[in-house]
Amino acid sequence: MRPGGASISVGPIPDLRMSSLVGLFTDVLPPGGVQRAGRHVAAVVAKFASERGMAVRFLSLNDSQGLHPVRVGKLEFFISGYAGSRFQFIRAAMRAAGRNPDLVIALHPHLVPIVSAMRLRSRKFRSIVFTHGVEVWQPLGWPRGGALRGADLVLGPSTDTVQHLIDEQHLPPAKVRRLAWGLDPGFEARVAAAAETIPPKSFPRNARNILTVGRWNASEKYKGADTLISALSRVLKAVPDASLVLVGEGDDLPRLEQLARDLGVSQHTHFLSGLSSEELFACYANCEIFALPSRGEGFGLVFLEALAHAKPVSGGAHGGIPDIIEDGETGWLVRHGEVERLAQALESLLGNSQLAREMGARGKDCVARVFSFAQFESQFTDILNRVLSREH
Repeated sequence: MRPGGASISVGPIPDLRMSSLVGLFTDVLPPGGVQRAGRHVAAVVAKFASERGMAVRFLSLNDSQGLHPVRVGKLEFFISGYAGSRFQFIRAAMRAAGRNPDLVIALHPHLVPIVSAMRLRSRKFRSIVFTHGVEVWQPLGWPRGGALRGADLVLGPSTDTVQHLIDEQHLPPAKVRRLAWGLDPGFEARVAAAAETIPPKSFPRNARNILTVGRWNASEKYKGADTLISALSRVLKAVPDASLVLVGEGDDLPRLEQLARDLGVSQHTHFLSGLSSEELFACYANCEIFALPSRGEGFGLVFLEALAHAKPVSGGAHGGIPDIIEDGETGWLVRHGEVERLAQALESLLGNSQLAREMGARGKDCVARVFSFAQFESQFTDILNRVLSREH
C-alpha cells in the first residue's frame, strides 16, 4: 500500500477457494464517458474486494496488450488488456470462470454473451450488467437480448434508460435499477484550480461564450451541434458579442464549419480540439453557459462538469439529460432541433446575469449532493452487497 492512499494490485486469482470478482470491460484507458464510468466501477470493485479479502480480476477487450495500472483518486488497480483479440479475451474470461468467481460484472451489454458462456464453466456466480444509453433503446437481438435477460441485475444510469430496459429489452422491473454516474474523486479541487488557469489561446477573449463539448462525428449528429450554430445566428441579433465554442474532434467538423460560414457566423464560431484536461476545465471556468441540445445521451457527464463549475446549462429534453438538469432551476431543457426555442433559452441566460448565477449556484449544489464520486461509491457498494447476499 502506498503512503496516502490504497493501492490495490489486481493479478491472476491465486486460490480456487478464495472468494473472487471478475470485471469485463470494452476498454478503460482512452478518454470518454463510458471509459471513465468503467474506471469508476473498477475502483469501487477493487476497494470492495480488498476490504473483504476477495480476489479480483479485470479484463479489457480493446485496451493494449498487457497489465495496466489505473488510478482513480487514491485507489490503484490493474487491468489486463487484450488489444481487441476476442479469442484471447474470451479465453481469459473462461479461465476466470473456471476459478468459480462469486460475481461477474460486464460493463457493456455487448459483453453479456461472454457472461453466458462463462456459465458453461461455472453456474455459481451472480452477474451484474451495466448499460449506458442508446445501445439498449432498441430491442437487442440474439444472443445479446437473451443473455441480458439472464443477468441477475441490470443497471442503467438514468430513469429513461431504465424504462427502455423494461420496455424494449423486456426485463422485469425487479431486475433493473438506476445507478447514476458521478464525477471523479477530487473534482472540486480541479474546479477550483481551473478558475486560476488561463484558457487556451484559441478560446475567444472579451466575448459572451457559450460552450459545448462532444464528439463531432457524422454518426452522432444527434448531439445537435448544428442546432447550436443555427441558434447562434439568432442569438447574435440580441447579443452581438456572443460566441460559440465547440470543443471536440470528429469527421463531421467540415460540415459544421461550412454551416457556420453559410449562416454568416463563422467569426463567432470557434472549433477547439486536442485540449488537455486542464485546458478543457479552463474553458468551463471561462464560459457563461454550457449547451448541448442532444437527443441521444444516456446520461451526460459533460453537464455534471459544467454544473460543477457553477455554469447554467441548456440540454436536450431527451434521454438521461432531464435526470441532471432541473428545467427552470439549474438550466433549460429544449427538444432537439427546436432552434428558436434554443435561441430564446440562450438569450435569457446571456441577458439576465442574475438568473444565470442563480441557476449555476443551484446546479453546483445539486452536483455536490447527488452526483459526487462518494455518492456513486456508496450506492454501488450497497448494490454489490445486496447482489452477493441475494437480497436484490
